[in-house]
Amino acid sequence: MASENVLKNVLASIYKGETATGSVSAAEIRTHQFFLMASQPSSEAEVVTVDVQAAKDLIGSGHRYLDVRTEDEFKKGHVDVENVLNIPYMFNTPEGRVKNPKFMEQVLSACSKDDHFVVGCQTGVRSVYATTDLLRADFKSVYNMGGGYVAWVENGFATKKAEVEAVAIS
Repeated sequence: MASENVLKNVLASIYKGETATGSVSAAEIRTHQFFLMASQPSSEAEVVTVDVQAAKDLIGSGHRYLDVRTEDEFKKGHVDVENVLNIPYMFNTPEGRVKNPKFMEQVLSACSKDDHFVVGCQTGVRSVYATTDLLRADFKSVYNMGGGYVAWVENGFATKKAEVEAVAIS
């Protein structure tokens, strides 16, 4: 799959300073850093967080973008990619944020565990939790987008305020 080549090139740029197409600068290496972080104790699934450039590359190679922000956040602006899906991981309530009790059910109704995902939220926090849940549920290829939508916007990548598939909450 094309995404495997993207990952190989990103990893090569981190560890060797070169890709299949030649050498890269130190700035490009910093841009493509991968951060491994354990979201829970080592017996749990490990979340792989990628920076927004690597996330954009993965999405361009066929990964689906799963935006786990609230529907209101999504409507105000979201990542402008072809294969985007909005399923909120948390809801805002008068008591504060609460986890969407139907999150996994909604993801499973729209996707397969074999689908490839980049998961994002506003700043990269909720998406870590969502990615952890997806990995625990045996989804095979799931990456967290570090920095979330804020980092996407800061990097000048395309955004949009259009109606894109949103899963109805019932």
